[in-house]
Amino acid sequence: MPELQTISMVQQQVVDWASLAESLGKQFAARETEADEADLFVADNIARLKSVGLTAAGVPSELGGGGASYADLCTVLRILGRYCSSTALAFSMHTHQVMIPTWRWQHQNAPVDGLLKRVAAEQLVLLSSGGSDWLQSAGTAVKVEGGFLISARKVFASGAPVANLLMTSAVYQDPELGSTVLHFGVPMTAQGVSIEPTWQAMGMRGTGSHDVVLSDVFVPDAAVALRREQGKWHFIFHLISMIAIPLIYSVYVGVAEAARDRAVQLAMKRHTDEHCCYMVGGLDNELMAAKLALQHMISTAVVSQPSFETTNQIMTGRTLVAKAVLNVADLAMEAAGGSAFYRKLGLEKLFRDVQGARYHPLREEAQRKLSGQLALGWDTSSL
Repeated sequence: MPELQTISMVQQQVVDWASLAESLGKQFAARETEADEADLFVADNIARLKSVGLTAAGVPSELGGGGASYADLCTVLRILGRYCSSTALAFSMHTHQVMIPTWRWQHQNAPVDGLLKRVAAEQLVLLSSGGSDWLQSAGTAVKVEGGFLISARKVFASGAPVANLLMTSAVYQDPELGSTVLHFGVPMTAQGVSIEPTWQAMGMRGTGSHDVVLSDVFVPDAAVALRREQGKWHFIFHLISMIAIPLIYSVYVGVAEAARDRAVQLAMKRHTDEHCCYMVGGLDNELMAAKLALQHMISTAVVSQPSFETTNQIMTGRTLVAKAVLNVADLAMEAAGGSAFYRKLGLEKLFRDVQGARYHPLREEAQRKLSGQLALGWDTSSL
């Protein structure tokens, strides 16, 4: 079986990433149910991803990784999303933190090879706080000799229980430049870093999206990778938008596919009538809309450069995918009938999990504002 080989063993071969994800997903499904019922992090599933080398799949092969393409990883996340929503979403947060420096290494010759080599050699799991921070960031950075003391609470940190390195930011009140956001990585074992187990949520219950609390954590000057003006668009956020959002929403399309298939199975057990056919047909229309919008996002990310226009394309796609997958979930519940209300049949869980598609940036109101600003030629420096 392909999953029994680590990526390091097959680097010189062509890896069938989709088949690997399919095989792993089938193994993960049972653990997902347990995690959902007990608010448990899917730790065993993430450990399995590490053991087969998937956490380093996006690292270029020249740097010791699997050399998977961006489109390959979108496919992996969509397939995993069909079987285990929480594993897929937690893994997407690590994956985009790998693919962002990979893009910079490939397109800008940026000096990020050290991080990527560590991800490959040590099977590091990267933790993101970007979605909850976004342009404003959160927390404070106080200048001290040799670096900064960081105090912050980072929420929705998916995968926190097994993460090795938190990729985050905080706000420094620069005496000359004013409110300045510093971007840096913090080892989860650093003094002053703790996890507060807050994750008791409607859906995606196994993602371990707890709060990470930073209490006077020392970050040396050399660890600050980027400084930017608070609240303003910056190249790095165009890159984050371009790379992260299609990966994350691949997961939700996978969840919607699972909801569609389950609804059809349940509907087949009922007496069929034209109304049932009408609902299932509408469900398939919405799923097709989600897939088409996602494919546009992925294609845009593959061929584009980070810019306002690229961000607009990606975020418009994000709105369309979110609407469509939410409609799939609604219609799936309708098509399956009252039986869908029973937890044991699985559709209720998928309905809850897909609701997370509402909350990643840019939410529709902010996306529409940005699109309107661009169309009308207005100032787009901030949201």
